[in-house]
Amino acid sequence: MLHKLGYLMLLVSLAIPASAARKPGSISGYVRNSAGVPQMGAAVDIFSSAASAVRVFTDDKGFYSVSQLLPGVYDVKVSAPSFLPAVRERLGLRSGASILVNVTLSSIFEAFQVSPKRGAAEDDDWKWTLRSASNRPVLRILPDGRQVWVASKDGDGDSGQLKGTVSFVAGSAGDGYGGSSDMSTGFSLERSMFSSGTLAFNGNLGYGAGAPNTVLRASYTHTLPNGSHPAVALTVRRLAAPGDNLHPLQALALSASDGITLGDAVELNFGSELQTIQFMGRVNAFRPFGSADVHLSPNMVVEYRYATSVPNDRLTKGFDSAPADLSESDPRMSMVGFTPALERAHHHEISLARRMGDTSVQLAAYSDRVSNPALVGVGDDASLEGIQILPDVYSGTFTYQGSQLETKGMRAVLQHKLNSDLTATLDYSYGGVLDLKDPETSLPNVRKSLHTVSRHAVAAKMSGTVPRSKTRWIASYRWTSGEALTPVDLFNASAGQADPYLNFFIRQPIPSLGFLPGHMDALIEIRNLLAQGYLPFVGQDGHTLYLVQSARSLRGGVSFTF
Repeated sequence: MLHKLGYLMLLVSLAIPASAARKPGSISGYVRNSAGVPQMGAAVDIFSSAASAVRVFTDDKGFYSVSQLLPGVYDVKVSAPSFLPAVRERLGLRSGASILVNVTLSSIFEAFQVSPKRGAAEDDDWKWTLRSASNRPVLRILPDGRQVWVASKDGDGDSGQLKGTVSFVAGSAGDGYGGSSDMSTGFSLERSMFSSGTLAFNGNLGYGAGAPNTVLRASYTHTLPNGSHPAVALTVRRLAAPGDNLHPLQALALSASDGITLGDAVELNFGSELQTIQFMGRVNAFRPFGSADVHLSPNMVVEYRYATSVPNDRLTKGFDSAPADLSESDPRMSMVGFTPALERAHHHEISLARRMGDTSVQLAAYSDRVSNPALVGVGDDASLEGIQILPDVYSGTFTYQGSQLETKGMRAVLQHKLNSDLTATLDYSYGGVLDLKDPETSLPNVRKSLHTVSRHAVAAKMSGTVPRSKTRWIASYRWTSGEALTPVDLFNASAGQADPYLNFFIRQPIPSLGFLPGHMDALIEIRNLLAQGYLPFVGQDGHTLYLVQSARSLRGGVSFTF
């Protein structure tokens, strides 16, 4: 009898977990428009390969709920009159779980709108959380005390949304001490695909002398459920030739990158770019890059970074004034005689970043080796015999090939968020730079006069948004302890990065005209306002030329976002 009772209890204990494993769950949420107004009567279809489709309608509060759903993978489609359909794909429903899926519907006109690019004042410059964390479900407690997994934020993941901008920018020559005096048109188009992919196409067309300078870029990024984010991009550049007897500089770059997370503490980002440049011959370059972040705690990150090209953070600041010229975009080229040379670099860096409330601190040590550095210069030299410099007819600047720079240095960054609209950053760097031994030397002797010296640099930067006018701005000043032709800490990509000397970036929204679906912004960019750091030397025709870390420039224009 006892043996039979034991067998019976064993069968019951096995049957209970088996039945619990198939306990039904539910999917619910709110449907609103872009203004947050609940949408009553919206049709919500829930699909699964293992079950037939279920359709429900939202109530007067925009709420819907479907229960008695078996565990599995579901797709949710929401549609309503006058709105574009919205889809949430591959929602994993666990046994007995409840998923909260909020959906924001967009009209046909809103599908062509996009907010301005986020600037440095709005973004957290140090990534404190693992990238894959954004793809993980978030536990949320409802008012009635139930715990549910939130699969998506409001408005995220809208499939097929089209975004775009067009900007018109012109610059001033700065009375011989600056560049970028011509006009340019920039554009960008972005469309989400397959709910987790983004296809983008952007470019910049500069109206210089002769043929216009052109930069075109097409890219596709995709976010996988495991948190990795592969991306591929193709960039084409065509820069006008400095003379009638020279062919234009044409460059093609194919880049691929990816990122993965290991466990809950390590994030790896890696990739490479293959460049081929056609200008008085062909030059090829393979540029790998990568980083490894180890999250010691939610507020402390150790990072190793390797780079083979100088970072360009102009577009990440949210400004469309970056031109298509030699001074601010790859490839960084120079020329001696009739032989072009490509700048080649190797940068190793290890850093420790810690966040303490509204304050963030970073300490870093780095090692740089740069061959054929492309130094930036300004000035008019009518005689270019021997082609010692490579003029850029668009920007009014030129590049000059420097000697090899090899240095080690360190960096300390302190950033404090004063309030939601104002951030202050202080950066101190120490390392080697290129300088002239002999001031006011002649052009043939400039390269012989170059040498590496150690310099200190301190940068102060304020960034923020004016609450009422929504003006976004960045003001910075970077001081160097002595004369220098290259910036201290050339590969600085931290929150403390700032252009040399005094700089201002302003983006001012313009009130909408009402009948247009998009909006406009006024752009103003001032670099090296006081024209500091100009080191003179004598050109081949006796005129004075200057080498400088950053050429003074003033650009302004408008950007139309749709």
